[in-house]
Amino acid sequence: MSKYFNIHPDNPQKRIINQIVDIIKAGGLMVYPTDSSYALGCQIGNKTAMQRMSNIRQTDKEHNFTLVCSDLSEIATYAKVNNSAFRLMKAQTPGPYTFILKATHEVPRRLQNPKRKTIGLRVPDHAIPHAILKALGEPIMSTTLIMPGKELPESEPEIIRELLEKQVDVIIDGGQCGFEPTTVIDMISEPPQILRQGKGPIDIF
Repeated sequence: MSKYFNIHPDNPQKRIINQIVDIIKAGGLMVYPTDSSYALGCQIGNKTAMQRMSNIRQTDKEHNFTLVCSDLSEIATYAKVNNSAFRLMKAQTPGPYTFILKATHEVPRRLQNPKRKTIGLRVPDHAIPHAILKALGEPIMSTTLIMPGKELPESEPEIIRELLEKQVDVIIDGGQCGFEPTTVIDMISEPPQILRQGKGPIDIF
């Protein structure tokens, strides 16, 4: 049975954040709110938690998982990006965008798209994930919480609890945060290509 925490969406309680980070460090899988929708997240190197995340989503081998970061300062560690791409990303972060980039050797192969060797990168504009990232001290491995057979992410914490309380370790209730996934932009293409239109406006090129 998962732990269920009500957290203030603008002023997250530090005591609860620290409890959540302890669970993540112990290999836990969480559901958490972002600026676009609810998402699943775990520690980067945890193979078991990532597999549980894949099982919930029923993702295929081509799925791009996402590294959720507090800002772009960590980008060079995990992704290869040129100056023009970095400027575009900087102008749109934090915000509801996922950028697809070539992964560096720091990213375990199982987290990369097997054919393209890519990884998604995201900097959300939401206080709860930022508080978790600050306390954790590293990015979160993540994917949007879209259940199999659904087109839109889950948006109601109580419904998420009914669906997943036996499959995840932590559910964070940060209130209703919308049901639009992020806009996904392939930064490897020249010019960059929109792979999925989501919450983030696309008039940025």
